[in-house]
Amino acid sequence: MGGAGGRGMGWLALEAFDPAPVAVALTIGPDHRLVYTNLAFRAFVGDRPLGEPIGRAFTVTTKQDYGELFDRVLATGEPVSLVEAPVKPAAADAGDAERYFSFTLSPFTHERPGVLVVAVDVTEHAAAVRRADLATEEQRRARRRFESLVWINAQVVWVSDAAGQVIESSGGWERITGQSREEFLGDGWTLALHPDDREPTLRSWNRTRRQGRPWRYVYRVRTRDGEYRHFDVRAAPVVEDGVVVEWIGTCFDIELEWRERQRRELLDRAAAAAAEQTALTEMFGALAEVLVPGLADGCGVHLLPDLGDRPAGAPIIARRVATAAGNGLLRQPTGGEERFAPSSGFARALERRRPLQRTFPPGRPPADLLPKSSTDWLTAAGATSVVLMPVVVDGAVAAAVTAARRGDRGPMSRDDVALMRQIFEHTHDALSGAVRFHRTQQVALALQHGLLAEPPELDDLQIVARYMASPAAAEVGGDWYDSFVLPDGATVVAIGDVAGHDLAAAVEMSQLRNMLRVLTADRLAPPGEILRRLNNAMETVAPEATATCILARIEGPDRGRWQVNYAVAGHPPPLLVTPGGDGRFLQEATNPLLGFPFDQHYKSSTEPLPPGSTLLLYTDGLVEHPGEHLDNGLDRLRRHTSTLAHRSLEHLCDGLLDDLPTTGTDDIAMIAVRTPAS
Repeated sequence: MGGAGGRGMGWLALEAFDPAPVAVALTIGPDHRLVYTNLAFRAFVGDRPLGEPIGRAFTVTTKQDYGELFDRVLATGEPVSLVEAPVKPAAADAGDAERYFSFTLSPFTHERPGVLVVAVDVTEHAAAVRRADLATEEQRRARRRFESLVWINAQVVWVSDAAGQVIESSGGWERITGQSREEFLGDGWTLALHPDDREPTLRSWNRTRRQGRPWRYVYRVRTRDGEYRHFDVRAAPVVEDGVVVEWIGTCFDIELEWRERQRRELLDRAAAAAAEQTALTEMFGALAEVLVPGLADGCGVHLLPDLGDRPAGAPIIARRVATAAGNGLLRQPTGGEERFAPSSGFARALERRRPLQRTFPPGRPPADLLPKSSTDWLTAAGATSVVLMPVVVDGAVAAAVTAARRGDRGPMSRDDVALMRQIFEHTHDALSGAVRFHRTQQVALALQHGLLAEPPELDDLQIVARYMASPAAAEVGGDWYDSFVLPDGATVVAIGDVAGHDLAAAVEMSQLRNMLRVLTADRLAPPGEILRRLNNAMETVAPEATATCILARIEGPDRGRWQVNYAVAGHPPPLLVTPGGDGRFLQEATNPLLGFPFDQHYKSSTEPLPPGSTLLLYTDGLVEHPGEHLDNGLDRLRRHTSTLAHRSLEHLCDGLLDDLPTTGTDDIAMIAVRTPAS
């Protein structure tokens, strides 16, 4: 038997298969003796001796696995095929790996029946397929492990398609929100979000989905009972062959965590805001900006001027000093006082010193609980709930804070109200200092106004006076004004400024004003002479004081006209404005500052006052600015007063205080006189 097999036995010339790239072998008889192998067969499985049964040519396992197939082919005459069949030659070492062949066994008959074997080595292909299958299976196992962990730990698990449309849910979302599966799928889940969160959430989700990156976001979800809670949503893409085929997402209720984080942030912001302010009204304004929008949509602070010293049974006076409003809402103006009877809901809430919360239909707040201005704002804003919180400072109720919500936000929870109260407790020390400062300032202002006499009411002349204390100082200022009628019928108007902002300045101011009154009434002398005598008296009465002053006599019509006889001692010049708006400063009677030795004559000057004209005396706080030449401030005053000349005298004075830029570091006093129009 030769290696090419068959020729010595009279079989067909099988040597034609010798160079074939596929393995070819021939067995004969019921024992399946090997009678031919070609070069490819021997290269694949080794050189096997011809004439041996197939069971000896290969391992017993191979015979047991495939021997019956040879028998079947002989018995039935039908071919049999095997795909990726493992074969391990008998002579192979124990460590050698099996090889894989695809076989075709066909009946072959010449002199004796046999089986023709044609085999292709597919070991490498099978290995590649197995590696791909293993990778796929590993990916599936990893995904199953991931999904198992997610479904165990998350409250809500959802799956969306590649376009971001939700296609599957764990059921947690439905239990939390009350939405049905049909309502939840697609984009329906967004209907359970807070209205303010829907658009930002979809915008973030679509942007992340286009980028194919993991997503994390926090939004508010309306629960089954109507409450909004914060949820942390996370999603990751599922990628196959480099393409995102779907997304797996989770939702966690983080309301408690969010509230704690918000509590810390609001308390920190409140502490910082209070530390940056010294004045009480500004401090309450800063705290109102912390409450909105953190806890409320609108906020107002009403200060109690008596700061807890109100006699029993007396009405409560509330003055609005600070407001804040969310986006799209008009802010309440500050200022103005309102009175409440001791039996009102507002008074009772303050007496109990506990927060009071009320819910109501949109835009229909209770009438007797809040100041009218706050009630009007709640009505216009369509508010649905409000909290009235007394702010206790050093044992007394110093202010009442109202915080309102509207729309879908819902009323404050018990935790929200507690946090609001904690904000004011957290800033108590800063508020305490501001309250003491405010109290001192109020006492100083009361003293200041007690020293400033109201102008006389005359039949012909109009006289209006205004005083605005510096909000930056609690001390009594040295600015003053005065007006009175002399025995000869002339009307005196005066204004002055004693250097300093303390009690000594106030005392000196009071002394100078009283001396000026006495000197003016004692001798009907020109204003310059009276100022000279006042300057001499100061050497004895107030030797350390310095002051500026304007003294003016408004004298009645003589031959059909009014006139002013005036003198100026170191003070900004008087301003005369005609009804048509022509304005000029009177600078013909300037004299040195009071408080310095000056033995020379003090000048006086007389100026006609046209019908309906306005004479304005003022202190330097109205025109002076650091780093700016005084002429700029004077020109600004002249131009603005000219634009107001057609208004009533009260509106003119108020307009100057409201519209002119001031530093806020100095007091402002003014007194204006207007002659009859004809």
